[in-house]
Formats: sequence, structure tokens, C-alpha cells
Amino acid sequence: NCTEASQFIFEGFSASWELQIFLFLLLLASYVITLVGNLGLIFLIWVDPQLHTPMYFFLSNLSLVDFCYSSVVTPQMLAHFFAQQKAISLPQCATQMWFFSLFVATECYLLAAMAYDRYVAIAQPLLYATSMSPKSCAWLVVGPYAAGTVNAVTHTSLAFQLRFCEPSVVNHFFCDIPAVISCSSSNTGTNALVLFSLSFVLGTLSVCIILVSYAYILAAILRICSARGRRKAFSTCISHLTAVTLLFGTLFFTYVRPSSRFSADADKVAAVLYTMAIPMLNPLIYSLRNQQVKAAL
Repeated sequence: NCTEASQFIFEGFSASWELQIFLFLLLLASYVITLVGNLGLIFLIWVDPQLHTPMYFFLSNLSLVDFCYSSVVTPQMLAHFFAQQKAISLPQCATQMWFFSLFVATECYLLAAMAYDRYVAIAQPLLYATSMSPKSCAWLVVGPYAAGTVNAVTHTSLAFQLRFCEPSVVNHFFCDIPAVISCSSSNTGTNALVLFSLSFVLGTLSVCIILVSYAYILAAILRICSARGRRKAFSTCISHLTAVTLLFGTLFFTYVRPSSRFSADADKVAAVLYTMAIPMLNPLIYSLRNQQVKAAL
């Protein structure tokens, strides 16, 4: 006795009307800063010839991905603050899940590519021009998008093979994978296993590349004789390490844990961080500590 669902209803944020208005204004301001910061950084890198280097090529792609995955979620979430029924059709939900999965996985691998770029620049400076040629840089960006596409296709196709009965209420503010599959009337064991496995492999592979790169970077920095040289070399990595810590910390909390420990409220808080706070902070993190970006401004 199941009527197939044609739409999902989001629970969104459970709060008083006054708090809802405050959250709306706060998140709207966050999204505006995200748009201005990321699109502004892309434009700055595009128009300034001094920033036409591999590091800024990766940074412009990171800003593009931040802009995209925040835009996949935030406008609809803001519109739902004042909607009587926070509804989304199944095709719209599948589209949102697909693009969000694509861009989040792409960002993880882009951060790994950026760590490799810093490794070559600091530990192998004489080989930098050869190792980070335009063709190599292109492949280091195409690879993350390809991996992100595989991630998106896998999760979205598995999620929407499940059966959803009316009324399908999603205890979240967007079509996040754990939240959607948790309201299915089908057996979700396979989905939970694939979600955990793919997220674990994605996270572990990216983190391993980053850790190995920074192990070589640290060894190279320790070989630099002058304290000033060591500080300068390490300062180029601080922004990247900050971005890595913020993103992977929240993603591991959300996706790499047993389904028995699923907490909708905790996931909403984590989701606000990686869908709104991190895309807003990344341009600030990279530009405020970067003398070349400051000079270009």
C-alpha cells in the first residue's frame, strides 16, 4: 500500500519566525559574499597576466567549483524560507544531487592537485616548468571533473532506483544523499555501503596525495638554510592546508560514518559549513594571505 512519491518535502530549519528571518539574512549575505569573492577572484586571475601560472589556474578552478556547488543548493534553500510547502520534484532533486555530488568530489581532487603543484614548486623547483606544463595542468583539472562525474552518476542512479512513498519528507534543506535515502521505503543497505565506500575511497585517496605531497614539502623546507626562506615557502601552503582541513573535516563527518550514526540535525550544521561557509571563506583565505593577489587588487 504505497503511493509513489512525485515530490519531496524538505523540513528545512526548525526555528521560530524571528530566527528564520535572521538565518535567511545571514545565509543571503553569505551567498552574496560567495558570489562576489569567487567570481571576483576568477576575473582577477583572468585579467592579470602575472597570475597566469599553474597555481592560479588551479585556484580559479577551485573558485569556479565553490561557486557552482554553493549555487546548486543555496538559492532554492533561501526561496524555501518563505514557502508554505518546501517541495521539490523528484527530477529536480535528482538533478540537484547529481550536480552537488559532482562538484564536491571535484573539489576534493582539485585540492589534491593543488597539493601536488605546491610539492613540485617547493621540492622540485627545477622541474616545475616541465612537470606543470599547460598540458599537465589541463589533465590535473580534467581528472577531478571526471572522477566527480563518476561519483555523481553512481550515487544519483542508485538513490533514484529506490522506492519513495507519499509523503516523502526529507529532514534537510537540500537533496543530500544520506537524507534522501533515509526516507526511502526500500532496503537502503546497498546505498549506504556504496556511499560509505566511495566517500572513504575519495577522501582517503585525496588525503593520501595531500599528505605525501606535504611530507615532501616539509622535508624540502627543512633543507632551506635561511629562516626567511623557510617561512616564505611554508606561507605558500598555509592557505591550502586551511581549505583542506575545513572541507575534509566536514565531509568525513557527514559521509564517512556508519548509517546507524546518522543525525539529521548534525548533518544540517555540517552542510551549512560545506555548502555556504567554505565557498565563502576560500577566496578570503587564498587572497588575504597572498601577496600577488593583493598586488593585483
